[in-house]
Amino acid sequence: MSEILNKIDKAKHIVVISHINPDADSIGGASAMYSFLLQNHKKVSWFCKTQYIEKKLSFIPWFEKIKTSFPSSADLAISLDCADKKRLGIEIECELINIDHHESNDNYGDVNLIQTNFISTTQVVYEFFKANSVKINKKMATALYAGLLEDSDMFLSQNVDGTTFALAKELIENGADFQLCNKNIAKSISLAALRLKAIMLKNIFLECDARVAIFCVSDEDMKSSGALENDCKAALEEALYLPYVEVSLLLKQNSDFTIKGSLRSNSDVNVCKIAMQLGGGGHKNRAGFNIESFVLLHDAKKRVLNLIKKEI
Repeated sequence: MSEILNKIDKAKHIVVISHINPDADSIGGASAMYSFLLQNHKKVSWFCKTQYIEKKLSFIPWFEKIKTSFPSSADLAISLDCADKKRLGIEIECELINIDHHESNDNYGDVNLIQTNFISTTQVVYEFFKANSVKINKKMATALYAGLLEDSDMFLSQNVDGTTFALAKELIENGADFQLCNKNIAKSISLAALRLKAIMLKNIFLECDARVAIFCVSDEDMKSSGALENDCKAALEEALYLPYVEVSLLLKQNSDFTIKGSLRSNSDVNVCKIAMQLGGGGHKNRAGFNIESFVLLHDAKKRVLNLIKKEI
């Protein structure tokens, strides 16, 4: 942590980075870090390669500061919640601090602060602030709470424990607008997301004696609904509440016929192990991967299902 503070102190222009297709944890962590750097009178920018970020995350402080171009004058970058360097969306030429909580993170930064036992990257950022006696204001607390809320699956995740609720309590005491977070992250949904959810639920596959739920979403499904990639998550998560289901798999076809895969588990099945066999990573119960070659959804389904069968 002292090395991180030293690099921040010496830097003249710092860029915080949220990964491609960011969630509340990546946006929240970057937002809190943005506030911290402003408190320290640093020149700071916020970069995310994704042009269209979910509008429901726009309540997070400083969201309007996100830019899709990386400033050439930057001499230090800080990535938040990015397990894979490729998901930064850009080759970083300046020094890089990597702050994350994913088990599959390979320490790609010049300096790495990785806490795989933490439920969210915002928890890592909070503990960093706390260890260095950083005053957490309302904006920082709200941003950190947003990441905690989403990555804990609204406090329903198997990884939630007393520490999680203690952290939530501390953030609320520091001014986190938890009602605003709940409204936007837990309840907010677009018409496009509802349309996509209907398509996904209509076409769900149950395999392995209903222990595996599979969603295959075509590029046409995405276009006809007008939904974004992150809109697929709701059905993927909810499938785990079906009787007997232990693993939920999403295969989303991209416009170039490559595949984006997401895995969820509510059991001892380690989906990170499955994702890593496909070049991806994540956590034991939440993981993702990409199939970069041209492949039909049916063939991708067969390939990934075979890997899942070996684990269950």
